[in-house]
Amino acid sequence: MLKVGLTGNMGSGKTTVSKVFEILGVPVFYADDEAKKVMVTDPALIAGLKSAFGNEAYFEDGALNRRYISGIVFNNEAKLKELNALVHPAVFGAFDAWAANIKDAPYIVKEAALLFESDSYTLCDYTVMVQAPLEDRIKRVMQRDGLSRAEVESRNAQQFSEEQKTALAAHIIKNDNMQLVIPQVLELHRVFSSVVIGH
Repeated sequence: MLKVGLTGNMGSGKTTVSKVFEILGVPVFYADDEAKKVMVTDPALIAGLKSAFGNEAYFEDGALNRRYISGIVFNNEAKLKELNALVHPAVFGAFDAWAANIKDAPYIVKEAALLFESDSYTLCDYTVMVQAPLEDRIKRVMQRDGLSRAEVESRNAQQFSEEQKTALAAHIIKNDNMQLVIPQVLELHRVFSSVVIGH
């Protein structure tokens, strides 16, 4: 099964691009959503997070105490790396299990904000980077998540820069209000489908 990794910095529009792939009949795995899921369902991960961050990492009902964990990792790079080292392997496992159940698709897409940072791009056959101007990205995230500009910039700084990701990506989609996104996705769909047929 051909695997395509899709990424982009905060506010780039990668989820919108993912929805277009879905409309074309391509299954999409949303790594960030899956990370939230495994953090409350995977017993080994839950135990690891409690060991690393204390029992306060979870509420009594089993829900994740996101605000508590965010407060620890926000300005602590070592703790952020520890968190990612626990969560990423669990998400990789969930992706493998999900992919194994898909039979009749031309290819599959893994949408992940940290595709390159987590090295999960190495498990993909192709990678796609969604680009958007920095100001557009900041405004989108401020409106979407109710964050201040400083908060958006701080979170963005925790990811690879757009330039770093672009250098690593095999394909680029420009979401810059100058070029239409859908024709770019359709072209990539044609490319990836032809690769599958070529196999």
